[in-house]
Amino acid sequence: MIAGLYAVTDAACCARDGLARVRAALVGGARVLQLRCKGSDLAIDDARALVALGHAFGVPVLVNDDVELALAAGADGVHLGRDDATVESARARLGPQAIIGASCYADLDRAQDLARRGADYLAFGSFYPSRTKPHAVRAHPSLLAAARPWGKPLVAIGGILPENGRALIAAGASALAVVDGVFGHNDIEGAARAYQRLFEETV
Repeated sequence: MIAGLYAVTDAACCARDGLARVRAALVGGARVLQLRCKGSDLAIDDARALVALGHAFGVPVLVNDDVELALAAGADGVHLGRDDATVESARARLGPQAIIGASCYADLDRAQDLARRGADYLAFGSFYPSRTKPHAVRAHPSLLAAARPWGKPLVAIGGILPENGRALIAAGASALAVVDGVFGHNDIEGAARAYQRLFEETV
């Protein structure tokens, strides 16, 4: 189930000492973990260790972009962008139980097409200015309400803070995907807890 705080790793999490950073986010309540290591290579042994750590907390672990790494690491699935593998090819490679999510940016037509093709969740954003992707297309919260009838978990991403995340949950977000808002803090556990608390407080 894709719901709650969806923690996306930064480059420091992909280094040899990254386990402690990820563990802090999981202790803080992260409910989904995506291994995203832009600008650095994630060794297969490190990927397997991060997957095992997520599973120890009962959290699904997805790999960004790389279907083969997801397969080799024993991850639960993959997150696909516009230039990555198709949903169909990822499903054929990873199997029917894999979680396959897809970036929809601010494009409802793309989201509907991906839903029809079997994506397990749909990710929209950037909703707010993002240090991770400063030039990303801006999405409006109304996209979440428009996508609700398709019955897929909806993931919001982009510049999300505890102060602005509640509005996205109210608009229909099942999960909030966060990179810097969690892993950019000295207190990673506390930062994760602040996001997860939004879901507990939002009816």
